[in-house]
Amino acid sequence: MNAMLVCADCAVRDKALCGALSDGELAALNRIGRRRHLRRGETLIWAGEDNAVCANLLSGVMKLTAGTADGREQIVGLVYPADFVGRPWPGEAGVTVTALSDVELCTFPRAAFEAVLEDHVRMERLLLQRTFAALDEARNRMLALGRLSAGEKVAAFLLAMADRGSGCRATGFGPVTFDLPLTRGEMAEILGLTIETVSRQLGRLKAAGTIALPGARGVTIRDRAALEAAAGN
Repeated sequence: MNAMLVCADCAVRDKALCGALSDGELAALNRIGRRRHLRRGETLIWAGEDNAVCANLLSGVMKLTAGTADGREQIVGLVYPADFVGRPWPGEAGVTVTALSDVELCTFPRAAFEAVLEDHVRMERLLLQRTFAALDEARNRMLALGRLSAGEKVAAFLLAMADRGSGCRATGFGPVTFDLPLTRGEMAEILGLTIETVSRQLGRLKAAGTIALPGARGVTIRDRAALEAAAGN
């Protein structure tokens, strides 16, 4: 089947690795790929086990967790639609990759994906560029965690969810509404705050009219300019 037809309904193709591929490269990748759905809480890759799969995240949000010396898990990153998941070449996974919401992925067996990269040097270079970009983003996030105030961290996180997370709902030119895939505890963990601090900062943004909090996890951005100012932008 023509790869262009198979990928025609992909919502993130223009942003994912596939968006920069030629028809021939896309066809080679499409031959080994398949769609996969995971429900919230299901794990795609376990740290310490064979890294058997690579994937593009099509919808939903996933978390990357690593184990600490005392046996706890620490969230070390989030995966958004169009992001690449997994790593070719290393045999053992360094982090656990778990669905924070219901997700859809385009998955590739690692060995077959490596073979495609060996045959298509430009694709390998594009993947390397995306890897460096992800590394730069992780470094910037670490810098932000050290320098931003609690309020700036929470505001910046909400903006990232609105811009990069899937499931945002908007009515005409009205406010953007989305469901947070993380609990307040998970938000606190990734932002380096306490649950109480996260709740307090969300309450301040709500009281200022910047956001609304419909339902248990719903967030409506009522004043984006004010939220950007709160994030220090």
